[in-house]
Amino acid sequence: MDGDTLYSIGDLARLTGLTVKTIRFYSDQGIVPPAGRSPAGYRRYDPTALARLDLVRTLRDLGLDLATIRGVLDREISLAEVAAAHAAALETQIRTLRLRQAVLTAVARRGSTPEEMELMHELAKLSEAERRRLVGDFLAAAFGDLTGDPAFAGVMTSMTPELPDDPDPEQVEAWVELAELSRDPDFRASIRRIAGHIADHVAEHTANHTAERMSDHVAGHTGDHMGERMGERGRGVARVAVVRPDAAAMARALAAPALAAGVGPASAEAEPYVTALLTATGLSGATLLDRLEAAGDPRRERYAELLAVINGWPPPESLAPALTWFITALRTHLPGRTHAAHPSG
Repeated sequence: MDGDTLYSIGDLARLTGLTVKTIRFYSDQGIVPPAGRSPAGYRRYDPTALARLDLVRTLRDLGLDLATIRGVLDREISLAEVAAAHAAALETQIRTLRLRQAVLTAVARRGSTPEEMELMHELAKLSEAERRRLVGDFLAAAFGDLTGDPAFAGVMTSMTPELPDDPDPEQVEAWVELAELSRDPDFRASIRRIAGHIADHVAEHTANHTAERMSDHVAGHTGDHMGERMGERGRGVARVAVVRPDAAAMARALAAPALAAGVGPASAEAEPYVTALLTATGLSGATLLDRLEAAGDPRRERYAELLAVINGWPPPESLAPALTWFITALRTHLPGRTHAAHPSG
């Protein structure tokens, strides 16, 4: 193109597809200054103006403001810097839009009321720090003074939901339900009771050991993916332990063959299983029953299921069949308890 060619505003409008009004505005803002004026006083623009207008239109289409565009055109800031900053901003906007989409999809699927939709939106748009505060408050209330015990650090970490930046509708629904559940005082008390049982279990099996085993007891309470390998230090001696399974996990293992064989928990055939569990745990019948009943709280299992959805874990194995079987068997066969007579074996 001839470098001496000059264009009127009308010429630029035809060449760029922009309106005369828009080009005049850009010219008035100093973004596309005229190269001169005609004898009649009309603005004239050189080929550089045409190139600048093409760039301005592209940057505007990408959402950049005029002040930033002027900085790029005047070489006060590099295009690469602007592109990086704008890409980051767009990423934030995209996450926000995806979250809104997930909330609306969940609302449509659940048939939520306006109040439920408002709560869902408020909980879903919490920042990561705000979500951690909400869950941290729940864990602090549930574990009480145990929060400072190194042996429980991994347990509490493994009970923390990690909602992705771009959750799908199922994860949004799961997060909202989990958040509501975590604020339930009765559920907090139930988890506190289970935490106390875990503490008792650890104490029962660490009194005479320098290196203890601490495994899978949370799996018996909050899902297989919540068991953690933990380390602690005491009196200058390193302790790395993975503790043996607790009562709930043992009940799951021992009930499996009974359930598979169709053994009724109130039948005489159930007594050897009860004896085996009492022997394996070393607990009294009343204590064992109390621990299994606490672990059998359906809200605990629901928390584990929701946590798995949010964190992208496989669904946890249900403890309900095994716990229900052993709770019934213990109530039937514990000494001193009144129960229906069963055939002698």
